[in-house]
Amino acid sequence: MSNHSIVGFKIKGIRESKNLSIEEISERSGLSIDQIASIENDQFLPSLGPLIKIARALGVRLGTFLDDSDELGPVICRKEDRERNNSISFSNNATEARKNMVYHSLARQKAGRSMEPFIIDIQPSEERTFKLSAHEGEEFIYVMSGEVEIEYGKERYVLNAGDSIFYDSIVEHHVHGADGKSAQILAVVYIPF
Repeated sequence: MSNHSIVGFKIKGIRESKNLSIEEISERSGLSIDQIASIENDQFLPSLGPLIKIARALGVRLGTFLDDSDELGPVICRKEDRERNNSISFSNNATEARKNMVYHSLARQKAGRSMEPFIIDIQPSEERTFKLSAHEGEEFIYVMSGEVEIEYGKERYVLNAGDSIFYDSIVEHHVHGADGKSAQILAVVYIPF
């Protein structure tokens, strides 16, 4: 089972264990019934914003969808572990299953976490109009390689390797490679629970 289908499987399992219908999750999250069903059925995995809304609707942390086990102590993520089938691809457009970001979780085994640290490989995209998303919390991004463009509210920022940005994620935003370029970033997402 791929990491992509594990997320959908976990969402469906949690929803069913709480005796909630897709319609109830739709109402609580503000997402469409079709969108939730397609996530549960492994048709596409959206950006983090909709997943955060589903987590809130279910009353769980975002990390619950990504957890491998429940480690209470420190968690070490070795480079070779991160690179070996330990990634999830997210589509940044909820209507098209366009996969242009590959997330490598750095804390999958850490139980009860409030932060989600990722190494994210950003694939080139010819798309120049992006659907912005917003969710509670904060995000920190450090550009490891390449050039990244961040649309944040009405502003646009271009960051190069070595640059970083910290922002409130309640403001609509989108992260992508600048001018269709690839990049790699370290991102830490904080989501209050």
